Amino acid sequence: MAERSSGATTGAAGRAPVADRPDMVRNVVLVGHSGAGKTTLIEALLAETGTVQRPGRVEDGTTVSDFDEVEVRQQRSVNLSVAPVVHNGIKINLLDTPGYADFIGDLRAGLRAADAALFVVSAVEGVDGLTRMIWDECALVGMPRAVVISKIDHQRANFDEVLATCQDAFGDGVAPLYLPVDGTGLLGLLSQRLFDYGGGRRTEREPGPDQLALIEQYRGDLIEGIIQESEDESLMDRYLSGETIDTKVLIDDLEKAVARGSFYPVLATAPGVGTLELLEIVTQGFPSPLEHPLPHITGIDGKPCKEITADPDGPLVAEVVKTTSDPYVGRISLVRVFSGTLRPDMTVHVSGHGLADRGHEDHDVDERVGALSSPLGKLQRTVGKCAAGDVCAVAKLSRTETGDTLSGKDEPLLVEAWTMPDPLLPVAIRAKSKADEDKLSQALGRLVAEDPTLRLENNAETRQLVLWCMGEAHSDVLLDRLAKRHGVEVEKVGLRVPLRETFGGRAQGMGRNVKQTGGHGQYAICHIEVEPLPSGGGFEFVDKIVGGVVPRQFIPSVEKGVRAQMERGVVAGYPMVDIRVTLYDGKAHSVDSSDMAFQIAGQLALKEAAAKVATHLLEPVDEVAVLVPDDYVGAVMSDLSSRRGRVLGTEPVGTGRTLVRAEAPQLEITRYAVDLRSLSHGTGTFTRSFLRYEPLPAHLVDKVAATGEH
Repeated sequence: MAERSSGATTGAAGRAPVADRPDMVRNVVLVGHSGAGKTTLIEALLAETGTVQRPGRVEDGTTVSDFDEVEVRQQRSVNLSVAPVVHNGIKINLLDTPGYADFIGDLRAGLRAADAALFVVSAVEGVDGLTRMIWDECALVGMPRAVVISKIDHQRANFDEVLATCQDAFGDGVAPLYLPVDGTGLLGLLSQRLFDYGGGRRTEREPGPDQLALIEQYRGDLIEGIIQESEDESLMDRYLSGETIDTKVLIDDLEKAVARGSFYPVLATAPGVGTLELLEIVTQGFPSPLEHPLPHITGIDGKPCKEITADPDGPLVAEVVKTTSDPYVGRISLVRVFSGTLRPDMTVHVSGHGLADRGHEDHDVDERVGALSSPLGKLQRTVGKCAAGDVCAVAKLSRTETGDTLSGKDEPLLVEAWTMPDPLLPVAIRAKSKADEDKLSQALGRLVAEDPTLRLENNAETRQLVLWCMGEAHSDVLLDRLAKRHGVEVEKVGLRVPLRETFGGRAQGMGRNVKQTGGHGQYAICHIEVEPLPSGGGFEFVDKIVGGVVPRQFIPSVEKGVRAQMERGVVAGYPMVDIRVTLYDGKAHSVDSSDMAFQIAGQLALKEAAAKVATHLLEPVDEVAVLVPDDYVGAVMSDLSSRRGRVLGTEPVGTGRTLVRAEAPQLEITRYAVDLRSLSHGTGTFTRSFLRYEPLPAHLVDKVAATGEH
């Protein structure tokens, strides 16, 4: 493919590349399951472009992926990280994403910062469920994509089989540009040349007869696929009539189809193999920030603003796609600049959508930008500016969180929020010591600022601190960060589910509050009748007092006392619901009766009535919607039934996926986020919302009543 003119520059080793023009930037996110080879591929590209001296090492000897101490201990990538390289004068920001579903928040942040995606698929393991899901998400927004089949040098590699799997999983438009040969060579289907990396450097030569036959086997399908996407409608007729289409025409049409997201080339790589071919596709086929649509931008009041483009001289619009806390330099914000130019020490306006249910405040403040840098591994290489289309790290934005917008203080703007999945795994924690408890609130605030997929709940009813996480790995990383980064030790405790109490039948009770203590005493007597209401009936208070035996001004006092006792519960300490209380008799004293006296009498009356009849514990029931591939529908329905759930029905969603609707007790689905992932091999998702309370089965009452745990 043809080279393009230079636009990004880099100095001596260790100095960050700088791009002044958006058309000379490519922002590329790497997507793939853990172990697919994303980080290894980035290290090979760093070495190929001379950014590092050898794969995996930067100037101080640390590894490129060694960005978070948690990753080192847990031996898995849990963070979005950036590695900038320069090829043929074009700066490429390689955004490495975690390969675990628990960290899909970082993966989606990478998609937001990128203009194109590389799907890395192992030639050994193939395509997993998470990779399929992210491909579908990219398809919805028209994200340009390419597929990299890695590890072609592995002894168990099977390129043909994995290629077929990719074509089946990702659909039309997926076609190879190169075929691997002996793990060290590539056959170019368009150029019909053999590129051999066996000697440590790429050499080019004519393919042999067997290799030419292999090229012809795949080349026809590739050319037809390119021509189908061509804007030249005469090209297909010319090709079918036997005319040989010039390779340059095919390459130009290929690049255009890739850039607009309608054709998805497949490349093959191994350590030291296929890097130049990949760099050519990225620089010449993937769109620049000028060609990729910007997210929707409005004023901070939500009103439309003038059209914003990727213009370095335009109004400043940037978005924080990732926030981390460094123990030495404080908070670091990874920022994608959509318009304008960000410079050190400038004052910007910080605006955010706010996620109150997850513990995030809605920001509307001015902040001074600290130093700008270009991250590479643990290194933060200082840069003097960050122009539209580029990505950089910003220090000392103390009030800024992931998802916030940075804009000019005189012209505040707001970038439309990207979709974040709901955290559905509740983990109850408590501090191990008083010292930990004193530091816990501030440390959790920092975690929430970093991670928009985390929801913090301080449940007043169960008196528990609950972290709503994406999964077990997510919760483990959060607790590890609390301990190692913030010095706060916590422990997991059993989750208490908020139960309710109700009456099992009709009963009467008398509340007698008569005390003489000298001077004004207390005098209040009330008679009530309590009866259960249907589920969801709430609370009704009926006044049947006749003859003024309870003065009018004290009837609301009785109701207030009954309500207060309902909140505290009468048997197991859970709030009482779904009852009707009728006040039908009572006595008062002209001097000693008071509002407080009748409140207490109302409480005593409810307690006495509860002692005369059976009371029931009620458990919360959620409405659950589970989206899974058709192959797992039966297993999901069976599993929900085993959780005391009721399957309400199913409906097809798109091609090959089904939505299962059900009702299930909260006690049975506290760990459903983990169990569904295992059941569906990572392909299933679900939502849940509170529906109603229902009686807890008798065989579970003794087990649950004391703690609410299950």
